[in-house]
Parts: sequence; C-alpha cells; structure tokens
Amino acid sequence: MEEFSRIASGIGGLDQILEGGLIKGASYIVQGRPGAGKTILSNQVAFHHVADGGRVLFVTLLSESHDRLFQALGRFDFFDAEKLGEDISYVSVFQTMRQEGLDAVVKLLRHETKRRQATLLVFDGLLNARDRADNDFDVKTFVAEVQGQAAFVGCTVLFLTSASLEETSPEHTMVDGVIELSDMLAGVRTVRQIQVRKSRGSKALGGLHKFEIDRRGVTIYPRVEALYGGALPDEEISSARLSCGVAELDALMGGGVPQGSVTLVAGPTGSGKTTLGLHFLSKATAEEPTLHFGFFENEQRLRLKARSLGIALPEAGSAYFTVLCHPMGENLLDRLAHELINEVRDRKISRLFIDGLGGFERASVHRERLAEFFAILMNHLRSLGVTTLASWETRELIGSNVYAPAGEISAVLDNLILLRQFEENDELQRSISIQKMRESAFDTKARRFAFTPGGLRISEPLKKPGKEASVTFPLAD
Repeated sequence: MEEFSRIASGIGGLDQILEGGLIKGASYIVQGRPGAGKTILSNQVAFHHVADGGRVLFVTLLSESHDRLFQALGRFDFFDAEKLGEDISYVSVFQTMRQEGLDAVVKLLRHETKRRQATLLVFDGLLNARDRADNDFDVKTFVAEVQGQAAFVGCTVLFLTSASLEETSPEHTMVDGVIELSDMLAGVRTVRQIQVRKSRGSKALGGLHKFEIDRRGVTIYPRVEALYGGALPDEEISSARLSCGVAELDALMGGGVPQGSVTLVAGPTGSGKTTLGLHFLSKATAEEPTLHFGFFENEQRLRLKARSLGIALPEAGSAYFTVLCHPMGENLLDRLAHELINEVRDRKISRLFIDGLGGFERASVHRERLAEFFAILMNHLRSLGVTTLASWETRELIGSNVYAPAGEISAVLDNLILLRQFEENDELQRSISIQKMRESAFDTKARRFAFTPGGLRISEPLKKPGKEASVTFPLAD
C-alpha cells in the first residue's frame, strides 16, 4: 500500500485510528447529528494545524455569527484568539450561496484558498450546499470542484455535515474518507463514539471507538483489541521470581510470582485481596517502580490501611510508588486501559496491582467484548515487562465453592490465588490456596491465614477433609 504524506490532527487517538493522521491533500466528510462534536473536532484540528506551521481557511455556510462560535470555542484549551485572522481565517459564504448559488461559492473558495495560502480547508455546512443543489449531479460537481482545487495546492479538506449520509450518497462517493460521530444510550448515560466509515487507499482501525469532550477538546480512545490485537508481541520470558511481600506465600509459589506474569487474586469482600496487593507494592524500589491502579481507595486510605497492618510503603511523594484511583462512575473501558498502559510505559512500572478488574467490567458498555479486551490488555502488559497482580471480587462471602463473575477470564491469567472465608466453631476463618501457576510447580494445599499487626500471615494447612476450596469459571449470569 502506498505511503501517504500526512498531517497530524492533534487529537489524541484520532491519528491512531487513521493509521497516522489525515492524508495531505485528501478530502474527508465529518458527519454527525447537531451536537455530536463536529465543530469542536474540526476547530481542534485547525488550531493544531496552525501550531504546526500550517494555514487554515474555515468556511461556514451557517447563518450564525463567528463571534458566537469564538465565544463557544473560548472554553477549550486549544483555542488561541491570537491566531485568528492571519493564520486561521473564518469566512462566511452564506450570503454568497443564497444570492449567487454554488458556482459563486466555488469561485470564492478558489480565490480565498489561494490568497490565504491555506493548507487546510474546513467547510462547515455541506448539508446547506446539498439543499441548494438542484440534483445529485450538482452536489457531485460542487464537491469535486472544491476538493479538486484544494488538492491541486496540497490543501486537505474537511467537509462538515449534520446529515447522516449513506455510502451511496454522491458526497460519499467523491471524498477520500468519511468520519462519523455519534452517540448511544448505555443504560441511563450517553456515550460518544466515532467510526471511520471510509478510508480510500489507506488503512484505518475499523469499528466504533469511544470519545469524550472536555476542556482539552476531543479525546478518542481507540479500542484496545483493534489497536494492540493481532500477533502476540515478542517478549522475553524471564525465569526470575518477584516476592509477593509475604514470605510464606513466596515459598508456596516456588519463590514468588514469575516476573512478567499476570496473577489474579480472587476472593470475597474483606478477604484480604487489597492487603495482599499492598504487600506486593511494599517491595517498591527505584529499580522496581510500582503502580496501584484502583477504583475504591485513594492513596490516603491505602496508606492508612497499610499502617494499621504494619505494611511499610514508600514515603508519600516517592517517585517509585504511584497510586491512581478512578472512582466508580461513568468510566470508559478503553480510557481506563489507555491510562493504565500509558502509566506503566511512561513510568517504567515493574510491579502493578490492579484493584480490581471488576472496575473495568463495570465501565464496559459492550460486555460481550470483555474476554478479548482482557486478553489483549494482559498480553500488552506482559510485553511491557510489568509483573501484574489483579484482584477480582467473588460473590460468595462464605463457602467452599467460589464462582468468578465473568467467564473466560481464566485463560488470560498465568496464576490464580484464591482467598476464602468460612465459619468454624462460630468464628470467621480465612484460607489461601494457589489454584493455578502456568508452567510452574506450586504447593496445592489450602492454608489458614490471618491479619496480624505485621500484615498477612499464613499458617498451617487446613486439616479437615472436604474443606478445600474450588473455583469455577465461568458463571452464567
């Protein structure tokens, strides 16, 4: 496939799903209903293009004044009023179209593009032009003339339209790419999504990708499966072991968790999953930076818990101990994954504790993709060389049989540690057992453990027959 010269959009995630950015000299339709984010996205691209040394002609066929547009754009970080007029020019052709027709608009655009030496042309109001045309042939002619003269001078074109054009529409057949913005209701919340519906001669990440609009403008989160899927990444398989921070557990696992592996700690609420994770993170050093990625407790609460159990964490502000808390709310599955991956990569994290995986499950809009999502996410974490502990809360508070709340996840794990609670002589007892260690021997006995002023302490094996715990994957909801 031919390599194209491209321009960066300046929008996080958009260049990734376009496999490198907008093609220089190409034309795109950006479509979506009113309020979908087309104007914000196109202006964000425009101001980034100017910051990169380009020049932008922003043409509107709308009746509203540009002052109202600038007032709305002023709340975004990318907007720079000092760039208006010289580097980025806003021109209204509404009166020209109404009084003289589309031919006059084409002539005006040719003149202004050349006069202002524009390298990016944004045309906001393709639907208005369509309404002004007498037939489909006129629409084709208009689009062809605008993009033809722009391409001649290497100018990239974005046509904005509020119409949801079909693939057979004359506009679709003329342009090089079609980007559609939409939203959907997921329960009671609205989720924004973007799709590249056409990319002529160039690869693109297909399917729907979620995005958000905030002070930064538009931020897109490409689906992890699409971005990092494909062949398994090459990785060095280390024979080294990392301590869990609990000497007895290290011994049961044959020396600790294998470096670069993924270990799930499953158990009911209050069974010690976070405590075990804090033990694991307490081994942080400058050579082994750690990250706590959770949903329920901030750093202050984690430190309070650690102090009460005698677990020594690095001092607050330490460069090699990071806590990221994403309270349960309207999270996006792929945003969480990208933030996690970026933190691990940028901080060169060696030890990672995800507290718990259920936070990802709750953020998912399409739960049928969870098995593939977790598989790709864990593969990518392995490729980054991080050793991961992740917790998963099981439903059963007390009992011998434990069921995982999501199916098919066991296949993506290297190791599985099960924490269980049961009653004995009217007292709550706890046990820990290793259910799985990939390609490694381990102690299969379930053992008692307790929380002590020195942290989690494992003692003798359970003696009564029939009390060994078992875990079952999956459970049908």
